[in-house]
Amino acid sequence: MADHYWTGGDLPNFVTHLECGLTGERYEAHRLHGLSRAGKPLLVRYDLDGVRRALSREALTARPQTLWRYRELLPVRRPENVVSLGEVVTPLIPLPRIAARLSPKGQKPGEILVKDEGRLPTGSFKARGLALAVSMAKELGVTVMAMPTNGNAGSAMAAYCARAGLKSYVFCPDDTPEVNVREIAMQGAKVFLVDGLIDDCGKIVAEGEKAVGWFNCSTLREPYRIEGKKTMGLELAEQLGWELPDAIFYPTGGGTGIIGMWKAFAELEALGWIGKKRPRMIVVQAAGCAPMVKAWADGAEHAPRWENAHTFAAGIRVPQAVGDFLILRAVRESGGFAVAVEEAAIAAAWQQVAGEEGLLLSPEGAATYAAYTQALADGRVGAGERVVLFNCATGLKYPMPQAGTRLKLGERIDWAADIVN
Repeated sequence: MADHYWTGGDLPNFVTHLECGLTGERYEAHRLHGLSRAGKPLLVRYDLDGVRRALSREALTARPQTLWRYRELLPVRRPENVVSLGEVVTPLIPLPRIAARLSPKGQKPGEILVKDEGRLPTGSFKARGLALAVSMAKELGVTVMAMPTNGNAGSAMAAYCARAGLKSYVFCPDDTPEVNVREIAMQGAKVFLVDGLIDDCGKIVAEGEKAVGWFNCSTLREPYRIEGKKTMGLELAEQLGWELPDAIFYPTGGGTGIIGMWKAFAELEALGWIGKKRPRMIVVQAAGCAPMVKAWADGAEHAPRWENAHTFAAGIRVPQAVGDFLILRAVRESGGFAVAVEEAAIAAAWQQVAGEEGLLLSPEGAATYAAYTQALADGRVGAGERVVLFNCATGLKYPMPQAGTRLKLGERIDWAADIVN
């Protein structure tokens, strides 16, 4: 096990059962599952009274700064099945210059914090979910995994499968960023490019599941990626002294992270580690692919497929989410909202945060900043509030605008015109 704090036999395990997120139907724990009989995501449930007796907030302080510090709230039983590449606790990076600029004159600035998930293995927050999904697949006897991806999830699954000694197959839309396609292949997966969107890739994975018997690791079609993603909420609460922020802006495609964090907050309250206060959960999507925004505005529980989905923020180009109702419940129960941002606003936000604060976001992360400024302008978020923006991946993985002024040796430099203008 990568974290050296555990010795002896099985990890402490408090999983009691799994249940359908829609119907509540119970399923046996520690067995291989996909979707429920209702075709909906399964949620892992714990004996939280047992966890409370076994673990205190104070006991966490001595543990290594990795997601595995929350082992009592994770499903893996055997230490040898933990598949880790060093999943660090990601930092909260303040944006003080921007906060000061956006605050009304004479008013104390609010706090804008970026949870920078680009520090994780494979450079994105997908490492959290796939670390748990692959660990549990290994524990439950899976030898071959497959998934559709817009890029980062595929690279994470490939890496963790390689680490675990499992075979992996990954299907990407054919306009997936080249760096993602190449890293997936470098990390041992067989990668295929499909002339369609991620849900078209998902149909191929489902067909292959029936034809060749691989394990389908599509978003929310197995129960354990949620458990990995919920560690974002556990970390956030601990980092802020067990006081949750006023609002969380989250770039939303399949929505596993929002579902996972909302689950984490409920578990933390049951443990007595936080109170009833919750952040407003704010779904951020691109205007060219905004099924959750439309469903939220319509008061619907499910979001129909978004036709002709397009955005350069590839990670949130998900036309339809199997866990749509769970995302919308979290938004509504928290008093949050869903917002769509235009391509130009995402591009401007990407450059602005990098140039003003030195933090290179992913385009999806930039979308959260664009959404924040939009919500600030229309009054849905106050300038004095503490907000957390999720940057889901390192900006170094994405094609950036061309730059650089060429100079030719031997030619006279016009310092005013060529250099300092």
